[in-house]
Amino acid sequence: MPIQTYTLLFVLVSLPVNIAGDTEDQNAFDATTLLTNAVELTRGSSSHAEIEMTIHRPEWTRSSSFETWTQGLDKALIRFITPPRDAGNATLKNGDRMWTYSPKVRRTIRLPSSMMSQNWAGSDFSYSDLSQSDEILTQYSHEIISTRVEENYKIYTIEATPKENSPVVWGKEVLDIRADYIILKHSFFDQSRELVKTIQTLEIAELGGRTMPIRMRVSSKDEPEKWTEIRYEKAEFDIEIDDNKFSLFSLRSSN
Repeated sequence: MPIQTYTLLFVLVSLPVNIAGDTEDQNAFDATTLLTNAVELTRGSSSHAEIEMTIHRPEWTRSSSFETWTQGLDKALIRFITPPRDAGNATLKNGDRMWTYSPKVRRTIRLPSSMMSQNWAGSDFSYSDLSQSDEILTQYSHEIISTRVEENYKIYTIEATPKENSPVVWGKEVLDIRADYIILKHSFFDQSRELVKTIQTLEIAELGGRTMPIRMRVSSKDEPEKWTEIRYEKAEFDIEIDDNKFSLFSLRSSN
């Protein structure tokens, strides 16, 4: 796969503040609080989800499915279920380290941080998108640059710019976040501040006891006819997950 993300993959409560459609109660929220709660919306303290992914190209379309497990903002395991040729392929993130595993060749590869922005599993999502990294919270400064109201919800546009000497790829990221913490759009800009790609929320529904984005599409500015969608089929949050789930042993396991 999001899928972180937004995510990938890519990736969407027990939140520290109230979630409601009453936007007037949320005017005082600062940019970092909004962004933190938006990231936590599809993770909670822990999560498990089943996700369908569709990769579209002008010449072909390919579908697959995978499971994800997360714990906090720094642990994630993604394992493919279908198609059969990909079943068992897995990606593990634990802290700032990431590995991939292929059961066909029984090979585990440690990914350097420089590869986090590269495409994951042939999709348009990056490894960072699908791991739902907390990088945007820790390595960026945040500012609300505009607000608007749509369908009785206040929409906040937040600009995230890298802190000095932050080891990040993007020159800036811009997010449209609804007052109930749903990320409607996430745009990525290069170091020249030119738009590179966008993750757009296409469908919102209740899943796992919370309202969240359940279908998202990522596409590039230069090749909009090429895109990848992820759709959450099942999700549960704030569940018990053994720490061993996020180990190299678990990465190589089929369970």
